[in-house]
Amino acid sequence: MPTKKSRALPALVALAAVFLATLPAPPIAAQSDSGLPRRAVLPTEIPSPNMPSPPSVAAGYKAPVVEPSDPGIVGVTRNPFVGISLQDAIGMALLKNDNLAISASNARIARYRVVQAKANFDVHLQVEPSSSFYVQPPENLFFAGPGVQGSGYTCHNQFTGQPFPCSTTGPGYIYQHQYSFQSGITGQGINGTQYSASITQIRTYNNIIINTFNPYYQAILNLSVTQPLLKNAGMNAAKHQLKLAVIDADSNAAQTLVDASNMLAQVENAYWDLAAAWRNVAIQEEGLKEAIEQQRLAVRTATRGAVAPVTAVEAQTQVANFQSQVYSALQNVAQLQTQLKSLIVANSGDPIWQANLVPSSPVQELPSAGDLAVILGVAERTRPEVRQVNDQRRVADLDLALAHNQALPEANLVVQYLSNGFAGILQRVPNFEVQACGLPTLSCPTPPPQSQGNMTQAFHNMWTSAYPEFNIAVMFNIPLENHTARGLKQTALQEEDQATIARQALDQRFEDEARTALQAYQSALSRLASAGQARASAESVYASELRRYRSHASTTFLVLQRQVELEQARGQELQAQTDLNKAVVELQRVEGTILTDNGVTVQKLGTKALATASPHPVSS
Repeated sequence: MPTKKSRALPALVALAAVFLATLPAPPIAAQSDSGLPRRAVLPTEIPSPNMPSPPSVAAGYKAPVVEPSDPGIVGVTRNPFVGISLQDAIGMALLKNDNLAISASNARIARYRVVQAKANFDVHLQVEPSSSFYVQPPENLFFAGPGVQGSGYTCHNQFTGQPFPCSTTGPGYIYQHQYSFQSGITGQGINGTQYSASITQIRTYNNIIINTFNPYYQAILNLSVTQPLLKNAGMNAAKHQLKLAVIDADSNAAQTLVDASNMLAQVENAYWDLAAAWRNVAIQEEGLKEAIEQQRLAVRTATRGAVAPVTAVEAQTQVANFQSQVYSALQNVAQLQTQLKSLIVANSGDPIWQANLVPSSPVQELPSAGDLAVILGVAERTRPEVRQVNDQRRVADLDLALAHNQALPEANLVVQYLSNGFAGILQRVPNFEVQACGLPTLSCPTPPPQSQGNMTQAFHNMWTSAYPEFNIAVMFNIPLENHTARGLKQTALQEEDQATIARQALDQRFEDEARTALQAYQSALSRLASAGQARASAESVYASELRRYRSHASTTFLVLQRQVELEQARGQELQAQTDLNKAVVELQRVEGTILTDNGVTVQKLGTKALATASPHPVSS
């Protein structure tokens, strides 16, 4: 029978529990917040959607029984394999890629436009022979030819002035035959100076009776220089056009290098993808061999009755799965081969399309990746995009210089020098002129001896400046409203703003690309180390599981699972290695060393592609 003390103990425990329950409890991690609801609220029922019934498509479909195709690559010879190194692939792409050929051709066109722009400063040789002949009736007694003896003339009586018919020698027709030959050069200097120099030789036969010489000869030296003093001096439209063409040629060459950089990155990435694809084929075939071996072991074990027959069926399923993966891996190889070939050749008839390419270069040597500042410094020195942005700024500065020049008034200094060489053959002096001279000798004095002679004497007089002429003038032209200069200036200022923004955007792009490339490189290194460890662990686990299975301590399911895990680990390691190769390529592209390391020059890009596509020789 229980005592009173034993009956009072439960009552005391109950009283203590009631007392503790009335005390405030300290907060704990699992205590609910006062803001949370005290109880769960049932959600509103969502009505079931009224879905339409799907149509019956291929009812009763059953896959046909087909034989597997030949595990080869379409369009290539299976054996022997053709090894190709990374440098060979790069060299072929630089010489034969069609896009690079077009880009390099555009750069050459830009250089030819520089040659075309120099046409404004060409020296022009002008040659102008001419001949003219005319017959003119006499206008008066003095402006007439010598005439001939004949009748039908009308004479006037000297006393009465009455006209009467007579037979005499009257004023004759005027005959003139002139032959000239002019040759000279003209041109313009790059700073606006215009010059010309010409020599003109003229032989004139004219039978007017009052002419002292018939024929007479002229040799004229004409030198002229026009020099702008304000507007068009130093900077002018022709010089502006030439400098723009030079800048455009540099920008096109830089764009070609940009295209080459991107193309090289594509070639290297495709190359390493193809290398990874072939290694993946080897991994899948190795997995297939192991699956076949496992299937044979399962069949032998099931035959002895040690395991159920379904174990052999499971192994057969794994064999079929690995066969499918082998075919998929070969398809990937075929696609990557086509991709690489399209990058390194342009002609569809090139024999390389028949080759079964296998990359032969070893895994890339890992560069010592510097910090972010070093990468940006190298990119600033080597990336061709910097040249393009600088060229954009040069165009804006050039346009602004032209605008300032065109705002000036026009003032041109014109200097001209002429040396008029003259000579002629003396003709008989008319009687009325002799009588007019009034000299006892009844003859008039002849012109100076230096003016008598033929064309040789005329040239002598020209070179000795016997009859010089010198002219100098300053011409002013001041536009009252120079809208052209104002428009040019505002346009140039906008171009400078755009160049500044483009430079800022380029710096930001370099920063983004450098950060991304460096991070990808470091991440790929870490992932490759982790994937290598995971692959080694998976190999150990698979080998251990296989030993346990052979000692009847494991199941086929576990062995197959470990095998799948091993192949996945091998694939992840392969992908990590490929990603690391690509990260190295991207680092080279971001730094710009992908061009210098491969010796890329604009002159040689695409030359073989152009040679096969066009009969015209490719000039550099």
